[in-house]
Parts: sequence; structure tokens; C-alpha cells
Amino acid sequence: MKTIKKGLIVLLVALVLIQFYRPEKNNAELRDVAAFEMETKPNTEVAKILKAQCYDCHSNKTTYPWYTEVAPVSFWIGHHIEEGNEHFNVSKWDTYNDKKKDHKLEELVEEVEEGEMPLSSYTWMHGSITQEEKEALIAWAKKARENYK
Repeated sequence: MKTIKKGLIVLLVALVLIQFYRPEKNNAELRDVAAFEMETKPNTEVAKILKAQCYDCHSNKTTYPWYTEVAPVSFWIGHHIEEGNEHFNVSKWDTYNDKKKDHKLEELVEEVEEGEMPLSSYTWMHGSITQEEKEALIAWAKKARENYK
């Protein structure tokens, strides 16, 4: 019993101490998606989906919910955002060549079709996208790819 009590105290102290160390936030001055949207021309419905489901992890500016201020959740979310930006960052769209733009849109289609995006861990708190929204996103991305072939 003493071992469990000591273990819980150590865990509690570690949890308190970790609150003082924060991962770097993805907080650019503004969420620059203009070049991406101007080139790919999402309609109003798709632009709404992108804003609600994609841009927080795939742009240079994230809107952080309150629970991301609590470690270890802050580290977990920070890792997701970092990884999301590594794979596809719409804020850097104008730095990609046409081949890379086509590939990024191809990956978007594949990830959405396979149900890999949005991440299930994201949808727990933010809600999922409907089948109709998935279809609209996929149709838009496939059409946008035509610009880069």
C-alpha cells in the first residue's frame, strides 16, 4: 500500500511540474491560406470544411481549445500539429512546385477516402465530417489537381 501511495505522490508531483514546460505553439500572426484558396478555388461548402477540420493542423496558425493548456494533452496536440504541418501545410502552398501541389492534393484525397483524415483523435473533440462533406472535399481536391498535371 505504501508503494502505491508513494507512486501516486510521485505521479502527482510530475504532473504538476510538467505544467511549467510547454511545447512551442503554432501561432503565426495570421492564418495565411489565401494563396492555397486562390489556386484551388474551394466553394463555400469546402472552404467551411477546410476551416473547421483542416487548417488548425495544416496551416501556420492554430486555434487552441482550453484543454491544450494542460500537460500532457498539450504535448499530444502539439505533436499532432507538428506532424500535420510536416505532411501538408497550406500556409506554405506558394512555396510548393506544381508536382508537389498535385501530390499533396492526391494525398488529401487518399487520406479522406481511407478515413485517415481527420484523425479519429481529432474528431473525438471536434466532431467528424459527414459522408457528404467527405465527397465534396474529395471532388474539389480531384478537380483542383487538374491545375497541376
